[in-house]
Amino acid sequence: MNCGRQGCGGAIVDGYCGACGLAPRAEPPGTATKGSARSAGRRPAGATWLAADLVELPAISVQDPATALMSDPQVRQSSRFCAACDDPVGRDRDGAPGRVDGFCRRCGAAFSFTPKLASSDVVAGQYEVIGPLAHGGMGWVYLAEDRNVDGRPVVLKGVLNTADEDAVAAALNERRFLAKVDHPKIVTIHNFVQHESSGYIVMEYVGGWSLAQILRKRRKANGNKPNPLPVAEAIAYIVEILPALGYLHRLGLLFCDFKLDNVIQTANSLKLIDLGGVYRMDDRSSPIYGTVGYQAPEIAQTGPSIASDLFTVARTLALLCIEFPGYQSQFKFTLPARGDVPLFTRFDSLHRLLLKATMPDPEDRFQSAEEMVDQLRGVLREVLADERGTPVTAPSTLFTGDFRANPDRPDPQLLPLPQDASDDPAADYLATLATTEPAELVALLRAVPDPSVAVKLRMARAMSHTGDLHGAQELLAGIEARTPREWRVAWYRGLIALATDRPPDAVESFGVVYRAVPGELAPRLALGVVAELAGDHVRAAAWYERVAGTDPAYTTATFGLARCRTAGGDPAAALGALKQVPASSSSHIDAQLASIRCLIAHGDGVRHKLDALRLADARLESLSLAAEQRARLTSDLLRTALDLLDQGAAAADPDVPLLGHRLVEHDLRIALEHSYRELARGATNDKERIRLVDFANRVRPMTWT
Repeated sequence: MNCGRQGCGGAIVDGYCGACGLAPRAEPPGTATKGSARSAGRRPAGATWLAADLVELPAISVQDPATALMSDPQVRQSSRFCAACDDPVGRDRDGAPGRVDGFCRRCGAAFSFTPKLASSDVVAGQYEVIGPLAHGGMGWVYLAEDRNVDGRPVVLKGVLNTADEDAVAAALNERRFLAKVDHPKIVTIHNFVQHESSGYIVMEYVGGWSLAQILRKRRKANGNKPNPLPVAEAIAYIVEILPALGYLHRLGLLFCDFKLDNVIQTANSLKLIDLGGVYRMDDRSSPIYGTVGYQAPEIAQTGPSIASDLFTVARTLALLCIEFPGYQSQFKFTLPARGDVPLFTRFDSLHRLLLKATMPDPEDRFQSAEEMVDQLRGVLREVLADERGTPVTAPSTLFTGDFRANPDRPDPQLLPLPQDASDDPAADYLATLATTEPAELVALLRAVPDPSVAVKLRMARAMSHTGDLHGAQELLAGIEARTPREWRVAWYRGLIALATDRPPDAVESFGVVYRAVPGELAPRLALGVVAELAGDHVRAAAWYERVAGTDPAYTTATFGLARCRTAGGDPAAALGALKQVPASSSSHIDAQLASIRCLIAHGDGVRHKLDALRLADARLESLSLAAEQRARLTSDLLRTALDLLDQGAAAADPDVPLLGHRLVEHDLRIALEHSYRELARGATNDKERIRLVDFANRVRPMTWT
């Protein structure tokens, strides 16, 4: 059977083409070879492409393969290590230059840092070597041309160098699973070949710039001083490439050596290169490749995992966006202190995300690429909102939306709630429960056989609403004992702590949630509510401002920020906060009413105070309100204006009306009396009616009759 791929006349043997190394697949005539650097599209200079659907990045021209060759193929002494024991080798010693070929003084294994292939060498009768591209953990990487497929550029990556030809053949056969990898953001494997005592993976040549090269160019342009990427660009790069890593994980593969050098920006995308170190999850014997400063601390003891792969991703992100000296020594497995990195101080959520991804215990890290992408997107929206000064909204996948906020006071009962985990076996059943009566819901959930975590969490929430806080806490403790990293438990503990007047415990619980899901706004909103309830308006305002600035749909944060600014004596800032509530929000009228109350209550000087009252009048006139609500605001506004006149202040423009009345004492008293009597007619009890009539009699102007 022939391969059937464009430009390849090889035959299929054992399921793979003997020439190109791929499984058979017919392609339409004239289709360009996938990944060919010569056929890759070019974009005009100055063009951009949209990364992570949010960040425009400059497009780059595809690199001519010949320009990627090393002009002087030498391995830096700092990168020379024994392949057997990882001891430094080939270093300068006693004034003598380091050897490029020799034997390790520690274990005796041979080492060589000279290229084994020379220009014009032909590997496996098919690949003509052009020259070396780089030197990595498994040896030299070469650029070659494929004679069988129109001279397309390919990369030869060494996988084994030994005199045992059977061992080389076995190693190549073992790596054939890589031919099944098919993802637009992962380099394509073309073939597996043997040449003399070495085995090579033949990979697609990807023209472009690695993230390491991009950083080096920025450093050079900055006078050879560190010049990290703008944080939004750095996060966007990682969000773009993480799905490729997630794809490998779903195939049961671990990349192991994710780093700046192994991510290439092509014309208008990213690509993960160098699959030489890819490791099967069920493999317990193959060598593990990685890079100091990126690799997780547990690799030597327990081997690689999804969590260790994501550790390397976090280290790469840190290197992209901060100055990170000592990342291979002092901070080999850790991060600099938050206070030492201005970016971490500015974006606490970024710092917390990096901390989570690099926790010492793999179980405390992100457990999937998808989970990490979701949280990174949240951090990215926050960064962009801060930098652009405009919100970047998106619905949360983990929390419900913000309920209708209370504009007058912080209300923990109106906070968002965690959504049920989508992979919980009872998720579909819980979605059918339409009852809102907590006692009835508890009864229904108690009847569920073998209740899942989601069922128990829903029951704990319902029990707390019935007042059975002790029972809810016991249920949460049971969940935590079996699933200690279930952050939803901490959320409900925080709500119970607020219900039982224990603010410090609430701060601790919501802090646990924030550490677990650092890209979410809900835990920061909750921390703002706790701070405001405790009377710490400065700290509460900081939490509220970050949430409201990122997504004004969280109107609990907007109203909270306005209250905190008012408490701090800054009514202008309070009004500015209330303006953030969009007209489409169900809380828009509440925001307008709050701004009217703010205008009524504040103002510096008589003239400014009267101007504020007239502005409040205009806003009140524009709203469609119930009669009782309008009457109350009208009476508040008139009472404030009358108080100004009673204090001896004279209106600068008495004929400019307020609520249709001249700003003179007689007219205001008549209007206010009418307003109080209107409220009295709508009063729901005699005591309130009598109180309002007394007010009306008290403010009416003096008459002789």
